[in-house]
Amino acid sequence: MKVVFSGGGTGGHIYPALATISEWKKQDPDLDVLYIGGERGLEKDIVPAAGIKFEHVAVQGFVRSASIENFKTVYLFLTAVKKAKTFLKKFQPDVVVGTGGYVSGPVLYAAQTMGIPTVIHEQNSVVGVTNKFLARKVTKVGVAFPAAMKDFKEATVVGNPRAQQVVAGEQDNHFDFATLGLKNDVPTVMIFGGSQGAPKLNQAVISALHQFNNQPYQILFATGQKRYEDVQTKLRENGIIPAGNVAIVPYIANMQELMPRVDLVIGRAGATSMAEQTALGKPMVLIPSPYVTNDHQTKNAKSMVDAGAAEMITEDSLSGTTLFGTVDNLMKNDDARNNMAKNSAKLGVRDAADEFIELIKESM
Repeated sequence: MKVVFSGGGTGGHIYPALATISEWKKQDPDLDVLYIGGERGLEKDIVPAAGIKFEHVAVQGFVRSASIENFKTVYLFLTAVKKAKTFLKKFQPDVVVGTGGYVSGPVLYAAQTMGIPTVIHEQNSVVGVTNKFLARKVTKVGVAFPAAMKDFKEATVVGNPRAQQVVAGEQDNHFDFATLGLKNDVPTVMIFGGSQGAPKLNQAVISALHQFNNQPYQILFATGQKRYEDVQTKLRENGIIPAGNVAIVPYIANMQELMPRVDLVIGRAGATSMAEQTALGKPMVLIPSPYVTNDHQTKNAKSMVDAGAAEMITEDSLSGTTLFGTVDNLMKNDDARNNMAKNSAKLGVRDAADEFIELIKESM
């Protein structure tokens, strides 16, 4: 079987595709995959590194205000459609799968005009512009959150394929917190704002650190690689010394091993993170980024709050006081935290990659 995947710009669009490909290749070692991405997106490095054939097209998004740049966007789209058709004619795929981002637009549109079955995956509770455009002629639609279904004529909740990889980390998991200077028998809170970190979240943790010190639970705080030294400098300037129950690291590379072991997750409301956390049934305190398109992280977070799986702190109300108060209340109330965990697990799709693969097969 031959399959083309397209999606990119951010990891949230790339990793669900890679997770699907990885699981599918386990089921069918002869699966032939071509990935068509953007020439400047993260996928140009990530996909080839995963050993997947890669081609690229040039695309860009529309500027919201009236701008001459939008004429360039249209030109690039039409040029990308033409180039994508060349790739598709040469590869002859059975189906073309889009996981979002501007680049999937011309690739799947090209496939649709050629009569090739197309499938899209929407990771967020708010449907992206590209997927709305493609939905008019798409063969099948998979969504991660039920809230997104209302924007499609027909869709299937399959979850986020990335979550299945994290769930696999539960099996025979012997992650040792001692490698981080923490203990294995103490309830653990993980705080992280993504690989680059979130400045306001980092500042809130710094402000609350003297209260987190010596609590009956422990804190693992990932600052983001670029902001680690800045956090350390601010701690020194303020004379704040983390106690033995607090570990501060730049980045968590082995998240799949660590995530199953933590008791509460504090962080942004990106689609991939929430898919991983709900698949594991983790209670969450979500601090959505207000800087993303259509404020979709706030809507993602609200869907979790409405389901009783999370609490939300908006960035404009985030401070050391609000952060500590929310975390401390949950960590000292096992019943509330366990109830959130149960509600979180109800939303999670543990075999999401398998579900999505079956949906793709149904399109052919």
